[in-house]
Amino acid sequence: MSALSRLSLNQETIKQWSLPELAEGCVKAGVTGVGLWREPVQKYGVAAAAELVRNAGLTVTSLCRGGFFTAIDPEARATALADNRKAIDEAATLGTDTLVLVSGGLPPGSRDLFAARERIADALGELAPYAADHGVRLAIEPLHPMYAADRCVVSTL
Repeated sequence: MSALSRLSLNQETIKQWSLPELAEGCVKAGVTGVGLWREPVQKYGVAAAAELVRNAGLTVTSLCRGGFFTAIDPEARATALADNRKAIDEAATLGTDTLVLVSGGLPPGSRDLFAARERIADALGELAPYAADHGVRLAIEPLHPMYAADRCVVSTL
């Protein structure tokens, strides 16, 4: 077993590299796991990215990120849920069983952490069966409380 066999390089760490450069760099360094981010994967093409990492012998350990479930407006909530279903599909296409979620911050003008967290729980309850059907786990990423206003009201599990 290689000393690097449990290491996964997060794409954001070296975001200046293109996806092909990331794959090549990992292979050269003996890193076999990579955590990918949706935006560069979408830009490259999800199916093409899946083929690239598979052909390089890499394992996609996670896809970052889904989430942002705290909208109050029903249309915005539906949009977020649809985007997260798409993220689950992308994770499955890439062959990873983990979609990292940044749950979302407080809606504009709100200070109600409890209600925001309830909306997150409701969204997770709605998405969990879809994710399970696709073999994808929803990995909730808690962030420091200073991010509650704009990024993530989940600061602990």
